[in-house]
Amino acid sequence: MQTEFTIATQGAGLYEITGDVADWVRGDGLLTLFVRHTSASLLVQENADPDVQVDLVAFFRRLVPPTTDPSMSYLTHTIEGPDDMPAHIKAALLPVSLSIPVRNGRLALGTWQGIYLFEHRDAPHRRQVAALLMPVAAL
Repeated sequence: MQTEFTIATQGAGLYEITGDVADWVRGDGLLTLFVRHTSASLLVQENADPDVQVDLVAFFRRLVPPTTDPSMSYLTHTIEGPDDMPAHIKAALLPVSLSIPVRNGRLALGTWQGIYLFEHRDAPHRRQVAALLMPVAAL
């Protein structure tokens, strides 16, 4: 089974897609998700306390600030805006694909785990996540 999810973002942040993915999976298999962009990532992260997402965004903005920050003056790819090259760096540091077991039609996630698209750009975007569910006899 294959599909593609489109996620409309409103700027930098984490966007939970667990429900959409869970509604799509069937049977038993291995789910692969792949974000089709160079300035966004995919994460499995806690979905119980929204402060986790706030802190992750703040941490990565501090770790890789916009090119307007004097500490980033060495970067040369700035034509697409001060958040573009930092977004590429974040995507290079974080996963762009995930593999998640599916058992009895359910994602084998932990109790507090959710699947997130991590948008690294400040402007809204429409992001595509390709999904492939490979059936297996048993996990």
